[in-house]
Amino acid sequence: MTDLTRANESWLTSPTHQQWLRDQGQALVDFAKAARVPCGFAALDPFGRRPNNAPADTITTARMVHSFALAHIQGLPGCAPLIDHGLAALAGPLRDAVHGGWFARPAAEDGNTRKDAYLHAFVALAASSAAVAGRGGSAELLGDTVAILEGHFWSEAEGALLESFAGDWSDCEAYRGANSNMHGVEAFLALADVLDEDLWLDRALSIAEKLVHQHAAQSGYLPVEHFDSQWQPLPDYNRDNPADGFRPFGKTPGHAFEWARLLLHLEAARKQRGLAAPEWLLEDARRLFASACQFGWNVDGDCGIVYTVDWNHQPLVRERLHWTLAEASAAAAALLQRSGEHEYEVWYQQFWDYIDLYMIDRQNGSWHHELGIDNLPSQNIWPGKPDLYHAYQATLLPRLPLAISLASALKLRR
Repeated sequence: MTDLTRANESWLTSPTHQQWLRDQGQALVDFAKAARVPCGFAALDPFGRRPNNAPADTITTARMVHSFALAHIQGLPGCAPLIDHGLAALAGPLRDAVHGGWFARPAAEDGNTRKDAYLHAFVALAASSAAVAGRGGSAELLGDTVAILEGHFWSEAEGALLESFAGDWSDCEAYRGANSNMHGVEAFLALADVLDEDLWLDRALSIAEKLVHQHAAQSGYLPVEHFDSQWQPLPDYNRDNPADGFRPFGKTPGHAFEWARLLLHLEAARKQRGLAAPEWLLEDARRLFASACQFGWNVDGDCGIVYTVDWNHQPLVRERLHWTLAEASAAAAALLQRSGEHEYEVWYQQFWDYIDLYMIDRQNGSWHHELGIDNLPSQNIWPGKPDLYHAYQATLLPRLPLAISLASALKLRR
């Protein structure tokens, strides 16, 4: 930290702001507790209610386990039974008992039997955080997840994660995704901490070098999202479905923010463990953040971050998604913490001002997950309020060091 933060000129060292983040985080956790269903956790509607017969899904369940583990470690009551409920679901109905790995829904009741790297990265994150929280069954889940990642998804030859397989692990998808690999980096950072293994930081660095230092650096420092099996970009991918929630056409400024933060976590983690930390980790984080601000923030006549831009960096899908603001604020905090430079303080405050004025739903609770181009609530891409993970982490990251996992950092601060 520079004199800027030591002198309490930063919100990162303001007791009032720190308390505001704590209060906001607890409100988010309390809202999300209603998501429990028999087979895990399900998406909530805009009012915080479970629709009739709302199905559990594995991504929501894994994210809830991770988030409730963080809350439990902090000392928020009522979260331990929810962690255990989610772990039981991940060990039971959401798991493929025949071939291993996890379905998107219990017993693949939706007919989708494919196994996705994105989903498995979140199961690994959930298992890691639950293990730090000391919950029964977490060690077994962690071991199973690591075995699946190493046995099927990690490609040593490619230095990255493969995308998806059929239920029996045949039919490797001829597609490589930046989104799944980005969350793979997040999961690997947690695994390196919980398992005390440098290997995961080497794998995280390999992914980051490929997707950021090579491809994003050649594309204006907005990450290229879609690739073929030879890691050649697919610029026309999903052109006919530009607003896809996971694989949108074009570029996604929110992912540039998210990558920027992860690069700084990776740099700090590698330094803490005495490993080489290339200088480009910091430089690329700066450039990703700058490009996301330039091409994503206030670019279409109103405030906010657009969901996607086209290959000429012009606004494309103009809805404002809550997770992009959560990641923008967290990236600004990380760069401020790493550099102490005032420009990141300005961005950090600006992003939280927007979240406070537009995203926080003070009538029904939690955050609006999507706003239209008029900054009023919409549901074109993400209906309801299924996601605790992004917003909750945004209230935690500014209060924690860059190195070690969120769960371990919170445990040390108790």
